[in-house]
Amino acid sequence: MNYFRKHWDTWKQDKVLGMVVRNTGYLFSGNALSVVLTAIQGLLAAALLGPSYFAILTGITVFASSVNRLLSFRMGDVVVKYAGQYLALGQKDRAAAVIKAAGITEGLTSITAYLVLALLTPLAAKDIFGLTIAPWILYYGLSLLGALIAETSTAVLQIGNHFRNQAFLIFLQNAVTAGWITFAFFTKGDVFEVLNAYLAGKLIYNIGLTVMAVMWVTPMLGKGWWKTPFSLIEHKGQMVKYAISTNLSSTINTIVRDSEPMWILMVTTHEQAGYYDFALSIMNAAYLPVNSFASTTFPQIASSVARREWKQLKNLLTRTSIISAVWNLACGLGLLLVGPLVFGWYKHGAYLPALSAMLVFVIGMGIPNIFYWNRPLLLAFGKANYPLVVSIVVGAAKTALMFVLTPRYGFMAQTLLLSGYFLLSIGMLTWRGLQEFRQAAAKFPEGAEA
Repeated sequence: MNYFRKHWDTWKQDKVLGMVVRNTGYLFSGNALSVVLTAIQGLLAAALLGPSYFAILTGITVFASSVNRLLSFRMGDVVVKYAGQYLALGQKDRAAAVIKAAGITEGLTSITAYLVLALLTPLAAKDIFGLTIAPWILYYGLSLLGALIAETSTAVLQIGNHFRNQAFLIFLQNAVTAGWITFAFFTKGDVFEVLNAYLAGKLIYNIGLTVMAVMWVTPMLGKGWWKTPFSLIEHKGQMVKYAISTNLSSTINTIVRDSEPMWILMVTTHEQAGYYDFALSIMNAAYLPVNSFASTTFPQIASSVARREWKQLKNLLTRTSIISAVWNLACGLGLLLVGPLVFGWYKHGAYLPALSAMLVFVIGMGIPNIFYWNRPLLLAFGKANYPLVVSIVVGAAKTALMFVLTPRYGFMAQTLLLSGYFLLSIGMLTWRGLQEFRQAAAKFPEGAEA
């Protein structure tokens, strides 16, 4: 008992951990209602549409967001790494130049993404969905224009430690979406009504991010920050290389990981895809309390590396991983104990086959949540290419096996493949990140200037 009390007292005194947990809590819910609203909108949408149309709806939203990610240079990562490090060193003018460059770049790529979506939509409607739903895809694609500079705006709020504002927008998005879907459920609405609900929520959140960022960027950087010349940015070539590398990494992740609802629609039936998508949505909701650690800790990780604060960084990574592991264990036990009863009752057991996939995902999705810092740590050390190489190699094997196994064995094969991809790739990235950490800590003394 004394052992646990001693460590609990130590953790309570860790100000960085406290700030990260608090910010993660903000992003998790804003308040407890956000969790409830997220569950309501997912469960009601699945119950209203059934497995087949739920898979189609998920495929539409994922297709539009995938096109956006394929062209995105992940300006949020660029801003957190470079502008965050400049701010940590007190160089506000250089941080302002980075933010301005990131916003302009992201705005142009968002417009391009919608044009590319318009070109690809007829092909996708035929070959992926097998339905004439091109207008639905273009309609939901308006969310890309709403997210014109959403990544840059999110990063501005993160490095400014304004996670509460972001949490409010998450709550507002969930409230609008859940309210709309609830109305559709009781009025016997169709898939288009649910699509409207998701689009409305997305637009409110993304446009709200931009408004909030504009409100806070001036107090953070000073009046006239947008007039800062780009010439103040140091190592422009390095920054461009970093942005291209993160774009390629995002592209690979989009193809082999984030586009799962589209892939499974192509290689199996709509019903099988519905089971798989439902399992993913339930597990994503279950991990809401901890899956924001990556975004809330990245500014702290980048700042600690810039300042050579190795002890603080080690404590942050260790303690947040323990929190994630405890939550993951709780999720697994909850599914084992009450899962059969709950999903046997829900929609008369229509989604009960998905429970087996959820149990596999406890491990397959749990590992990335426990070692969530694998990629942020490598990015902080400037190793953006390593995650790219790992994603290409492991992802290619996973995708090739998908075309062989999933058509024959259904959604459980896809579940095992995605889980295996996570276990192998995250294991490799975590090992390399820890290796970089040890080498840097040995080479540079604690607290030495970058």
